Amino acid sequence: MDVRLLIPALTAWAVLAGALGLPVGWLLAWSGALVALVVSAWGVRRIRLERETSPPSDLSHPSPPRVRGTGKRAESWRRLAALILVATALALLSLATHVAVREAGPVRELAADRATVSMDAVVASEPRLVAQRAGRLGGEPLVIVRLDVQSVTGRGAEAAVASPVLVLGDASWLLVRWQERVRLTGRLQPTDDPGDDVVAVVAPRAPPTSLEPPGLVQRLADVMRARFRLATDELPADARGLLPGLVIGDTTNTPPDLDDAMLQTGMTHLSAVSGSNVAIILAAGLGVCRIAGVRRRWRPVAALAILAAFVVLVRPEPSVIRAAAMGTVGLLGMSTSRRRAGIPALAAAILVLLCWDPWLARSFGFALSSLATLGLLLFANPWGAVIGRWLPTRIRHWGPALAIPAAAQLMCAPVVVLLQGSVTLIGVVANLLAAPLVSPATILGVATALLSVVWTGGASLLGRLAALPTLGIAWVARTCAQVPMGSVPWPDGAPGALLLTALSLMAVLTGPWILHHVRRKPLVVIVAGLLAVASALPTRLVTWPLVGWQLVVCDVGQGDGMVLRGGAGSAVVVDVGPDPNAIDGCLSRLGVSVIEAIVLTHLHADHVDGLPGALRGRQVRQILATPVREPPYQWDEVRQWAGQAQVPLAELYAGDDLSWPGITAHVWWPARVIREGSVPNNASVVLTVSVTGLRVVLLGDVEREAAHQILLAMRREGRTLDLGFDVVKVAHHGSANRDDELLAALHAPVAVISVGAGNDYGHPAPSTLKALGADGFQVSRTDQDGDVAFARTDDGQVLVSARH
Repeated sequence: MDVRLLIPALTAWAVLAGALGLPVGWLLAWSGALVALVVSAWGVRRIRLERETSPPSDLSHPSPPRVRGTGKRAESWRRLAALILVATALALLSLATHVAVREAGPVRELAADRATVSMDAVVASEPRLVAQRAGRLGGEPLVIVRLDVQSVTGRGAEAAVASPVLVLGDASWLLVRWQERVRLTGRLQPTDDPGDDVVAVVAPRAPPTSLEPPGLVQRLADVMRARFRLATDELPADARGLLPGLVIGDTTNTPPDLDDAMLQTGMTHLSAVSGSNVAIILAAGLGVCRIAGVRRRWRPVAALAILAAFVVLVRPEPSVIRAAAMGTVGLLGMSTSRRRAGIPALAAAILVLLCWDPWLARSFGFALSSLATLGLLLFANPWGAVIGRWLPTRIRHWGPALAIPAAAQLMCAPVVVLLQGSVTLIGVVANLLAAPLVSPATILGVATALLSVVWTGGASLLGRLAALPTLGIAWVARTCAQVPMGSVPWPDGAPGALLLTALSLMAVLTGPWILHHVRRKPLVVIVAGLLAVASALPTRLVTWPLVGWQLVVCDVGQGDGMVLRGGAGSAVVVDVGPDPNAIDGCLSRLGVSVIEAIVLTHLHADHVDGLPGALRGRQVRQILATPVREPPYQWDEVRQWAGQAQVPLAELYAGDDLSWPGITAHVWWPARVIREGSVPNNASVVLTVSVTGLRVVLLGDVEREAAHQILLAMRREGRTLDLGFDVVKVAHHGSANRDDELLAALHAPVAVISVGAGNDYGHPAPSTLKALGADGFQVSRTDQDGDVAFARTDDGQVLVSARH
């Protein structure tokens, strides 16, 4: 393997990631300095060579003899150093050019002033509907779309620009089409980080106005995408979500619980267009060319045409271009005739992509795709050969195919740890089981898309055939996600990634030695492995839940789900999270079969969408909810679910006192509707609860305005605050929109934050964590600790136990 170009590419990548956000002047200065260093070193080298090759003037003192091989090694190191400097300078110069172009004009300055502007822009990405976002007034849907601004009018002046911006709009933005030219009016806002890949964020004041439709090619692609969706519209839910993702990159219909299963099993690359899909399509296209008799010299041209058509169909966004490049490199690396070119091609692809879009340097998707391709090139064939020795003779050629998931998992695991703080153990098995299904699903899906252009009915029939392997992939994901110990917790952040990298490197280096001893002494190795697993098994997985638990805050992702223990097998549930399976699993682990009441603090999806899971297979006596029925459609869903389960539905108001076996509660809020901030959040039901002596405050998602009113109400009954509490459930997943006076007044030793790992809201906010620390709270978090149980001992101590 020739890795000489890979080292400069990786070095340039690392430097570029650190340079994002630097001014253009600094970037030009650094790139110029690197170029000057290379040129000066080259000049010095030329002078030295001329001196060495010129005849000596004094023959009585000949030059000392040179050691053979030393000069060649030194020359190799010099060339490598020069390549590193040149690649880094090229990347920095490319970044400087991009920054200079996109920041030319007044957009960033207008954003800093939060000015209202009018803009003409081209739609640069597919509009993406984000699930109802907490904190957004009225719980309206949020649509995200990227625009390339061509002109901006603000502060009485108009300017031509070429600046990318991100629109956070309403449902009207779902109607815009890729490459359509639109006009909009909105308020600009600055980005959180100068290194972001957009110059500003726009909050539109009104729906966009279309100025010019997309071009002919884009319209044809839109027609094919629309007809493909129509042809697959009658498929089962899992196939209707996964198949468009594999073929056209459309993941909008993928069921949320299937998304979670794919994430837990390391199969997310199969839920959208990835390098493996591109490699499959290119391989199939080249196979058709071979069958059709296309000459060898024309096959690369045909492959490029197939690749270009596929990219246009899916949309040439950065993630798709990245997948196309890595898929091509992967196919090249697996080719028997061009395998040696794989590593140089990967290095070249990394450099080209970084020069084309420098902001890929901080993209986790780009890192995962590149590392997976590198793992394929380095390990697929040698590991495949080893695996083949263990297989029957007839299927030994399957070795490389079986090694691919393991190689990709090994290379990507340190980056995955940064994203989810756990290591999947079932991922390799899941990907191995799904691997035979990916090719037929992709090929049949592409055939369905092509046929849908001329015959939608026939495409529907073909789509049903394509649904079979797609449903198989979904079944593998769901089944493997339920395997106990399918993933294990791991330290997140850079320390966890470095630790896993070191362990992975150790495994690769000691692998041959381990295999040798497995063959010689299999029984000893098996016993040693069982002892190691037994010693590493967390005892809390065996002893969960905490004996005598009184409160459990379930890990339901980005949402809330609390369980208050009543009698034997009974409980009161406060909020049910966004995922029915998550709350159902938590209740099952706790042995809850009877729910005295389900309290829905407010009607945002991350607090109520899990209701079917809580109702599943249990006796539920009543559902109690906030009286503020916003958003209305969510209230209709809650009412429908309650009606189907024949569970009475009632409302809670400030001043209500509640009692169940072993549990008493007082409702402090809502007392009135607050129109400032988020109406649903500030309408949250806020409870103080006593669970057989454990005193708990549940703050829902109240924001600053409602929190201060609750503080005033508590002060009016000062005796309640004087008692103090044991546990505080922090409001709104640790949002920065809080009332510090209320937190300080609650006098509890423990605070718990129910929050999803890797959420894009920035929860919990660093300022909130700092405030909790200053008030003396011991903080537990579901994104780090999983399910968290609390119990109060007879001497007043609060016991905390985490399931992770």
